[in-house]
Amino acid sequence: MAGLNVSIAFFLSVVAICEVIRQVSKRLLPLGVYRGLVRELMLMEIGPWGGGFGPDVILTLLLIIYLIHGVSFDGASANPTISLQEFLVMDSSFVATVVKLLVQFVGMEAAGILTIHYWSWELTDFHLIQNLMALDCSSSVHTSLYHGIFVEGICSFFFHLVALKFQHSHPLYRAPVLAVTVTTLAYTAGPFTGAFFNPTLASIVTFHCSGNILQEYVQVYWLGPLTGMLAALLLYQGNIPRLFQKNLLYSPKSKYRTPKGKAVPGLKQTGGNGEGGSPSQCPSLLLIRPLPWPD
Repeated sequence: MAGLNVSIAFFLSVVAICEVIRQVSKRLLPLGVYRGLVRELMLMEIGPWGGGFGPDVILTLLLIIYLIHGVSFDGASANPTISLQEFLVMDSSFVATVVKLLVQFVGMEAAGILTIHYWSWELTDFHLIQNLMALDCSSSVHTSLYHGIFVEGICSFFFHLVALKFQHSHPLYRAPVLAVTVTTLAYTAGPFTGAFFNPTLASIVTFHCSGNILQEYVQVYWLGPLTGMLAALLLYQGNIPRLFQKNLLYSPKSKYRTPKGKAVPGLKQTGGNGEGGSPSQCPSLLLIRPLPWPD
């Protein structure tokens, strides 16, 4: 329990420091610089600091981390698939997207260095074990290559689908939903691939480990999440605005509907020659009754 308290205290300290730097930068720097650099850079990735305490504790910490992230992230993602999604829906320019991707890698590298330095203090027995494991870590892919790609793709698909569904919701509703979604996916898919569905995080944490070659890591942790993101975006919108505008799944509905007229009972409708005919030939004899507009 003492080791867990140390990890939680360090985590809260990192959160507080990042939040202070973010708020100060937001006041002092231009908005474009803040959005593209500082906001992404200040997102912390805790890594496996909660390891060694059992899956229940790890999942609880993960839930808390994403709750705090959802409240304080201020629009940042620290996930390349989200940044690419914003580019594909034309919410972000090409230059801004490239800057975000580069900054995410820098921030993740900094977080990895900070984590290793934190473990070197050996405040708990688990940190000593982590120092030894860091010298010769093993791959997080505990299944076949194609199954690993499928697992990461499915995780990314559901995560992005939920994120798109609640993208305009209030943070008090969006943050818990995303936190529960991420925790559920981590619990379900964690034994197979680690359930990263974040290419940058996976690159820093597991790409240097033995067990798989770089090409296999890229296929599982890059190709899988990117494919899942594209599938979620296509299912949600029916198109990918940056690539094509035509909606492949949903037909556009008319925003306005023309009300139909009703003839007054007992009034004889006649044509232009007075001998009958369609009402359109003698519109003066047709009284239009307003209809309630549908919701």
